[in-house]
Amino acid sequence: MNNKSECCPRFNPAPWDDKIFSWDNKKFIKDKVFTVFYIPINFGSAIKKMMAKIEKAGAETPDWMSLSDHTSKWNMDLYVAVDREVPGAENATLSGKFLSKVYEGDFKETGKWCKDFEDYAENKGLEVKRWYMWYTTCPKCAKKYGKNYVVIIAKVE
Repeated sequence: MNNKSECCPRFNPAPWDDKIFSWDNKKFIKDKVFTVFYIPINFGSAIKKMMAKIEKAGAETPDWMSLSDHTSKWNMDLYVAVDREVPGAENATLSGKFLSKVYEGDFKETGKWCKDFEDYAENKGLEVKRWYMWYTTCPKCAKKYGKNYVVIIAKVE
């Protein structure tokens, strides 16, 4: 965190827009978020709890990345990138080939973005095996910056 008035750093979409990349056991910690029809209820408290564990371990959060995996209408798994294992947290890794694309706008556009991403992957000859949403800033910081970037990252191999 840079200062008290900025909880989320400004997001630079360029490194993540229209990219294919590989991860080999990229480290994350994982927790669950309760959702109601895919709308997160306790996202803020879950992320605060995870960030406290990261800070206590002296770990860093590369790119300030947190990936959301909507597993059902009632649950979302949240993955926060870390640079090392974090004691007291559920440590996880992701490996494979991933495709990413950046979207900007109101969260109500998510359905439209997902349809666009499906077409985007298909046009590249890739099959989406698992979806992750990266909500790059909290609503307060998105308002402050005047941009609400969301990155769709999909495992494609």
